[in-house]
Amino acid sequence: MKTFNKTKVGIIVGIIFGIVDIIPMILMKMTWDTLLGAFSMCVIGGFLISTSNLKLNNTLKGTLIFFLIAVPMMIIVVAGAPMELIPMLVTNLIIGSLMGYFIGRFGE
Repeated sequence: MKTFNKTKVGIIVGIIFGIVDIIPMILMKMTWDTLLGAFSMCVIGGFLISTSNLKLNNTLKGTLIFFLIAVPMMIIVVAGAPMELIPMLVTNLIIGSLMGYFIGRFGE
């Protein structure tokens, strides 16, 4: 199977998951700054996952790094709407683990 530069894969995977993440947010008519924040978090997450040298399973590494990136945003969200934390946790768990998987699978 062909592999690619891990950093490029991380950024591309981040862009793809960023788009997937903001589609429901667009349908809910969220503000542009919320959309930009979620999209940029995915791109940055993809970059950090791909450049990290943590000795963990790729899926676990993606979950951990993406969760750590999301903590400041979660604190802000919980202050205003505590019930929004559960969907954020689930979404971050899914996106982080999938990003780690795909970066590990296609990146060299």
